[in-house]
Amino acid sequence: MFQRILVANRGEIALRVIRACKELGIETVAVFSEADRGAHYLQLADEAYCIGNPPAGESYLMINRIISAAEVGNVQAIHPGYGFLSENAHFAEVCRDCKITFIGPTHEAMQKLGDKVSAKEIAKAAKVPLVPGSDGVVTSEAEAVAVANRIGYPVLIKATAGGGGKGMRVAMNEVSLQAGLKGAAIEAEKAFKNAGVYLEKYIERPRHIEVQIIADTHGNVCHLWERDCTLQRRHQKLVEESPGPTLTREVRDEICKAAVRLVKEAGYTNAGTVEFIFDQKENKFYFIEVNARIQVEHPVSEMITGIDLIKTQIRVAAGEELPFKQKQIPQNGASIEVRINAEDPAHGFRGSPGTITKLRVPGGLGVRFDSHVYQGYTIGPYYDSMIGKLIVHKPTREEALACMRRALSEFVIEGIQTTIPLLKEIFNNSAFIKGEVDTTFIERELLPQKP
Repeated sequence: MFQRILVANRGEIALRVIRACKELGIETVAVFSEADRGAHYLQLADEAYCIGNPPAGESYLMINRIISAAEVGNVQAIHPGYGFLSENAHFAEVCRDCKITFIGPTHEAMQKLGDKVSAKEIAKAAKVPLVPGSDGVVTSEAEAVAVANRIGYPVLIKATAGGGGKGMRVAMNEVSLQAGLKGAAIEAEKAFKNAGVYLEKYIERPRHIEVQIIADTHGNVCHLWERDCTLQRRHQKLVEESPGPTLTREVRDEICKAAVRLVKEAGYTNAGTVEFIFDQKENKFYFIEVNARIQVEHPVSEMITGIDLIKTQIRVAAGEELPFKQKQIPQNGASIEVRINAEDPAHGFRGSPGTITKLRVPGGLGVRFDSHVYQGYTIGPYYDSMIGKLIVHKPTREEALACMRRALSEFVIEGIQTTIPLLKEIFNNSAFIKGEVDTTFIERELLPQKP
């Protein structure tokens, strides 16, 4: 087992990793930008090093500075958390070359799965269902038109190196396809330095289902069941739950087994998430992508299985075998997570930096709040707007919904705008309670419409 680990991240996930390391008897080294100087999680680490100015490009994305901190801190491993460098194959390769263990998949697996066209080839080899579309990057407008005519409109234009909705367009006909191709390519080049795009059949009003997996270096791969992440805004998740409220037992088994087959085919190790789009009309699921890292919503899987995913990540990276078999992983009760963001939903989810002047966090049986903020904490403009995750766990979904409604009613955050009012509205919405939602539900039904 490792003696010292560097946490190459900040905020909530840095705190989560530090706590897991403490329970394992592992010392931690934290890194921070000038904007995070004095943060709570730094006080819990054994050592902390400043790595630059507030912008991520001058600190948390600076590989050379993080490696320097790791060498000065005399660590054996680096945990990247999520975001920042967590899915950067070059960073994983640099760690390996510096004889530092990267707590995550190998850079080879990241490269294969990070490119969506390559990932689709792996899925095809693993006999995992794919959305009908182009065989790879479309290289001309004529080719795109031919593909669209074959699979039928509407079609989805997607950046091959994309994520977070960037480089994505929906085309309802040939005219919008031509315009969308140019717009998506320009946005993809700007965001990812890769203008490649491909086409998929656009599934109308789908659900978003993902499967948590964990794989060791001894050939063992397990899933920790599925999470339904359908409720989103701008392709960013707001509510995640498990079990998926609309899946039959047969579909659940199929989708989880498909995720395991795919990561085995890719030679993947450590934690990851296989994401699927679910066509509610046809009751079919299709592979989207693999997130080669721990996810923001991993607590949902922890609550229903009783497995600490961060500790398991660390043990796997240290060369240990998974301490459980697939048949030993339960799916107990129902868990729901909501993301508390410093945003104003009534004004286009505009960021709301500022100082938290009052904070009252809910509690009680089955309630968990993962966060690094406190009363008096100042949220700056430099990083992601998420300030915490509220998670509940109860024997049934009905009880979990009631618990979340109660917890949200207790939650008080003053000094900034948050997503709490929108979340309260969601959990009192009859369609959501019945499970009758899709990925466009929030923007279509709950947000103020422009005149």
